[in-house]
Amino acid sequence: MADDEPTPFNPFGGMPFFNDMMRAMSQQGPLNWDLAQQFAQLGSVGDTADPEPDASTRIAFNALADIADMHVREITTLSTGPKDRHVEILTTTRAKWAHRTLTDLRPLFTNLATALNRRDDNGETPNDPMAAMMANLSTMMAPAMMGMSIGSMVGALAAQALGQYELPLARPHASEILVVSSSVDSFASEWSIPTDDMRMWVLIHELASHAILASAAIDDGLTALVQRHVSAFRPDPEALMESIGELDPSDPDAMARIQGVFSDPMVLMGAVRSREQEAMAPLLDAHIAAVSGYIDFVVDSVSTRLLGTASPIAEAVRRRRVEHSKDGQLIERLLGVSLTREQQHRGRTFIEGVIERNGPSALIPMLEKSENLPTPNEVDAPGLWLARLEIS
Repeated sequence: MADDEPTPFNPFGGMPFFNDMMRAMSQQGPLNWDLAQQFAQLGSVGDTADPEPDASTRIAFNALADIADMHVREITTLSTGPKDRHVEILTTTRAKWAHRTLTDLRPLFTNLATALNRRDDNGETPNDPMAAMMANLSTMMAPAMMGMSIGSMVGALAAQALGQYELPLARPHASEILVVSSSVDSFASEWSIPTDDMRMWVLIHELASHAILASAAIDDGLTALVQRHVSAFRPDPEALMESIGELDPSDPDAMARIQGVFSDPMVLMGAVRSREQEAMAPLLDAHIAAVSGYIDFVVDSVSTRLLGTASPIAEAVRRRRVEHSKDGQLIERLLGVSLTREQQHRGRTFIEGVIERNGPSALIPMLEKSENLPTPNEVDAPGLWLARLEIS
């Protein structure tokens, strides 16, 4: 808080313990990162084991990655690391995955928290003392609420993550790829998939994602659009009260509905989709569909070569992708990254349409610059995209 800004009224000013607690909450910026890390750790581990991988596991993953890397490079013509070698595959725990993800996505979450802490200052003070107290209490508690909500969402994502690119978002750490080896092996066991096959599939997905999401078009196009999306949230302090007001006390399910309201971070944070977000949503959805569709195409192509056409892994993982926990879906909503079944089908249809007309090589220009990413109309009509880029 700047020195020249007025200090908000503290309703706990006469109670030393609460006064100190509320002062600490109001002085840590828009998001409490300590709480975010704590809740992410709790959510990622839960009550199950989170074993540290041994050196032999890391060596085994990197050996398989050598094979996957050659095929990913051949199909995409993109680099997966320096000097014609893939980056290091770092086997890790769920807790460390959560910590790294919070660190990597911190700029996005900071922009989100800043947008949701924005208040329209019209110079008016509520006449109702209770209303004034609640408004200031909400302002003081906002960083803690944001920290707990964001941390819980990342923790839920970590609990079922297999690799670094659980979301199709570029990561700033380009020198390594995180793989949660215990989750990969557990998934293989659950679906009766040979362990090496499962490990290979995950490595193909991670290397393909790493190469594609590091391209110029993603950095200047998709990533920039996601940043605009999170910064365009507008807080609605009345959202919680309106949600409660809509409940019918005579409804036998009223208590369950109240619990649902208070467990929804979107409501508690007052995160209401703005007109600006509504306007950019079609383009963001189109970019996500095309990019995720291309990643899936590369993964399918390489895994068919290495694992055979009968491998059940792709369908199992994609089914799991759309069956995220509620918190996993919330983080997609906050970041504007939609990975629904419909989005997957839309992206796959676009990629298949381009290949049918002009072959796989026609997809390569899509990642050369942001202007080459398809528009909403072009995703639904691949011929329009090919015509605009004059690909024949």
